[in-house]
Amino acid sequence: MVTALLALAAGLLSLRFMPQLPPPWVWGILLVVSGIVLRTRLWPLAFLSLGFGWACLQGHWALQDRLPLELDGRTFWLEGQVQGLPSVQGNVVRFELVDISSRHAGLPSQIRLAWYGGPQVRAGERWRVAAKLKRPRGLVSPHTFDYEAWLLSHRVGASGTVKAGELRSPAPAGSGWRDRLRGRLLDVSAQGRSGAVAALVVGDDSGLSPADWQVLQATGTVHLMVISGQHVGMLAGLLYGLVALAARWGLWPSRLPWLPWACTLAGGGALAYGWLAGFEVPVQRACMMVVLVLVWRLRFRHLGVWLPVLVALDVVLIYDPLVALQSGFWLSFLAVAMLAFVFRGRLGVLRWWRTLGRAQWSMSLGLLPVLLALGLPISLTAPLANLIAVPLVSAVIVPLSLLGTLLLGVPLLGETVLWIAGGLISMLFGCLDVLAAWQPAWLAPSMPLWAWVMVWLGTLVILLPAGIPGRALGWLLLAPLLFPPIDRPEPGQAEVWVMDVGQGLSVLVRTAEHAMLYDAGPRYGDFDIGERVVHPALRGLGIAGLDLLLLSHADSDHAGGALAIQRGLEPLRVVSGEPDRLPAALGPEPCRSGQRWEWDGVRFALWRWNEAKDGNGASCVLLVDAGGERLLLTGDIDVAAEQALLESAMPIRARWLLLPHHGSRSSSSEAFIEAVGARDALVSRSLHNAFGHPHPEVVERLRQAGIGIHDTAISGALRLRLGRFEPVSALRDEQRFWREK
Repeated sequence: MVTALLALAAGLLSLRFMPQLPPPWVWGILLVVSGIVLRTRLWPLAFLSLGFGWACLQGHWALQDRLPLELDGRTFWLEGQVQGLPSVQGNVVRFELVDISSRHAGLPSQIRLAWYGGPQVRAGERWRVAAKLKRPRGLVSPHTFDYEAWLLSHRVGASGTVKAGELRSPAPAGSGWRDRLRGRLLDVSAQGRSGAVAALVVGDDSGLSPADWQVLQATGTVHLMVISGQHVGMLAGLLYGLVALAARWGLWPSRLPWLPWACTLAGGGALAYGWLAGFEVPVQRACMMVVLVLVWRLRFRHLGVWLPVLVALDVVLIYDPLVALQSGFWLSFLAVAMLAFVFRGRLGVLRWWRTLGRAQWSMSLGLLPVLLALGLPISLTAPLANLIAVPLVSAVIVPLSLLGTLLLGVPLLGETVLWIAGGLISMLFGCLDVLAAWQPAWLAPSMPLWAWVMVWLGTLVILLPAGIPGRALGWLLLAPLLFPPIDRPEPGQAEVWVMDVGQGLSVLVRTAEHAMLYDAGPRYGDFDIGERVVHPALRGLGIAGLDLLLLSHADSDHAGGALAIQRGLEPLRVVSGEPDRLPAALGPEPCRSGQRWEWDGVRFALWRWNEAKDGNGASCVLLVDAGGERLLLTGDIDVAAEQALLESAMPIRARWLLLPHHGSRSSSSEAFIEAVGARDALVSRSLHNAFGHPHPEVVERLRQAGIGIHDTAISGALRLRLGRFEPVSALRDEQRFWREK
């Protein structure tokens, strides 16, 4: 049975690693093959092919439910019902619509919308809205969050922005109760932590601030402020333990067998908590796991500890194979597997505090290779933080939050209990703040496969039971963490990344021993592209610090992420064409025309138009020359600045040209394009942007000049290797079945 479960899981999990889905006729062949080999010695292949075929079929259905390409970027009137809990962040209301109806055929069954300055939207309501829809698409930069995979795993077929709307009908009786309960919880004082209480009770994390998330991430405690398998499991364990203790102390009725009742109450409590949390995918996973463990405890304990883990894994994947695209899926199941590996078969009984300490140490070390593979931050303080936070949250704060919620109908009593829970949460965040300030989260550089395998083997060896010889060897296998192998350009060459940052700009230029960043990406309110995209990309590429942060000018789409880059990478110098408009904390220096320097055989030169009358014209222009192959970075200069540049002593002929002002009509004059003489032009912009960049006239001008166009909105992040005279490479060329080209 274990072999069959493993083979089935392998087939289901293979979807995560598919570059593209096989055509439908392949699935029919797999079914025939499965039937043939099922009665032979190759029977595990039958389960493998069945799992693979089912996963591919689910992936195909999800892709077919996306917004058709011909409707991409258009505005439609549509009607649908609000699903889940809408979130409010600043003046933006975000929600999902299902049960879609419209005059236009082909709209997907689930749409994720954002309404800027919109009214209050409640779960279960039916709205008619005019929304500009686009196909599921995210920024594709190296080593950053894959938003397209996340959208597909949640079966979101389109995203969009609401232009206008009207409420057609309120939530039906019996629905929308979670939304009302959330509102009730947010109205409670809870010592300023009502948002965290709502996150623990109904699974709504929108009440946590960006600063809260940073602290949780830095201390490896994100899992504690969302309803995860740990909370569901601890509640079930608490109920089971209360019945067991009552039976041991003679307080349980003798006519009722305590074990069946303990398992039933624990399972019922877990399912009730899941129902309260809306049965989101992580909660479904947790409830399924708890129920299987309880059934194993009641009837099948003789079959071993690995069987319920494998059954739960297969059941979750059969229910929704696309869940394998979510990082939380891998972390939760591998955490359970790691605990089973560490504690199964160990001799002796540990005291509770030693058990908790070993569990936290094992989890932190054992999940290290998983975090590396997923490109997630690694908290160096996680073992200590979780040692404090896990028992406090799971055994005290969550039960108090649930108890206070149940007692809200009793005047003052429920509010008092929630006030105590909020105070404990505040105390916890105070401790976590100290740990986060002491040791921020570490973003490790991306590793080649051989280095990752070394680290994975090292963690397994270290976690072997005491007394097994050779455990010290595991520490040597962790050497790639201290000395990560980084692919650096050779002397005389430069590696250039034009990041996919949407409607903005950020370009990394790295030589053998130096690195600079030209612009830091945009910032939209609390959403900082510098923090969310640029910084993780640079750390994943092995950039531990910057020699220079060059901000062409002070507009938000170019300098919005500068403070986040300064906090994370501490550049030695900050230079800008508009230093007076930048935050003083950056300590910017003015860009000076004629300034030149050389790094590792690569030459750099700056230019700025001193007569500029606005920020765009004052952009600092950078020329990079690696072995005769040149790149010209132009910021947002306009036609007047281009003419001034042509009349200057700055040499501007280049093999590669970053289009000024994202291809705006006010830039890229015919004279300028001819003078640069580039063979290829690079464009950094967002798809369907409101400015119409790049302008059709500019595109036509480039085509008439025989210049190739490489667009981050179409191709994702672009990579050049100056000095090699090679074609540009694009991240969207790396095939993923969920990713559009």
